Amino acid sequence: MLHLNSSRSISDPSDPDAQLTANNGEYLVNISLGTPPFPIVAIADTGSDIIWTQCKPCTDCYKQDAPLFDPKSSSSYRTVSCSSNVIGCGHDNAGTFSPKGSGIVGLGGGPASLVSQLGSSIGGKFSYCMVPYAAAKPTSLMNFGTNAVVSGNGVLSTPLISDPSQPTFYFLQLEAVSVGSKKIAFQGSSIGGSGNIIIDSGTTLTLVPTDFFSQLSDAVETQVTGGTKTSDPEGFFSLCYDKVVCLAFYANDQLSIYGNVAQQNFLIGYDLPKQTLSFKPTDCTNT
Repeated sequence: MLHLNSSRSISDPSDPDAQLTANNGEYLVNISLGTPPFPIVAIADTGSDIIWTQCKPCTDCYKQDAPLFDPKSSSSYRTVSCSSNVIGCGHDNAGTFSPKGSGIVGLGGGPASLVSQLGSSIGGKFSYCMVPYAAAKPTSLMNFGTNAVVSGNGVLSTPLISDPSQPTFYFLQLEAVSVGSKKIAFQGSSIGGSGNIIIDSGTTLTLVPTDFFSQLSDAVETQVTGGTKTSDPEGFFSLCYDKVVCLAFYANDQLSIYGNVAQQNFLIGYDLPKQTLSFKPTDCTNT
């Protein structure tokens, strides 16, 4: 059994919420698993579906700060088929995971995701507000159900575009990016029906085609005054300034992704029945 906000279970969500914490390029959500509830902290990821955590016994696990979940200590633990929509145990895990996290909470559009498993109880609605990584208060709330509706002054909405062949991803149609008075048309190829970019809370940077990235970098450089251009000590970013502040975009011709840095300080609401995504400029440290 999965519990949101410790006291509310997936079987009786009643507009649940969960704490969201900024952590070095990712956002971690606090949930609990099993009976009795065992707290875990996992990556909130709209770009994947499966909900999993590292479990005992671990054949090859990445290092995590918190104790491992022990299935033997949970009375609701069961062995099920791989085709079942369940919360899973990871025993052999690899990747660039932070030790502060212990798995992933998939929030994508596929049948195994948390959003799909909550189903009609949340009306297909969820929202989040991502605080900047350097914020003094690094936490905010993720909401589900009626509390996830984004409304009021300043709200802008855009269609969520589905692709039956890739049900996990939330596709958007990006038309252009403005830098100062310059508007740069986005010519990314269609990757999801008529969508040309996916929105992904689990990816840090925004990935765009090489040609567009070059135009964007040039436009940003012409707008920056009073800063000294410098090199990225890690050799990863191509446009950085003194005190090493870098443009959080990256050239990638395979797949365009709207990453979480670009989503910071916006209240972002997903309404799956209406197939809309809403944005509202917000100081996320106050949510």
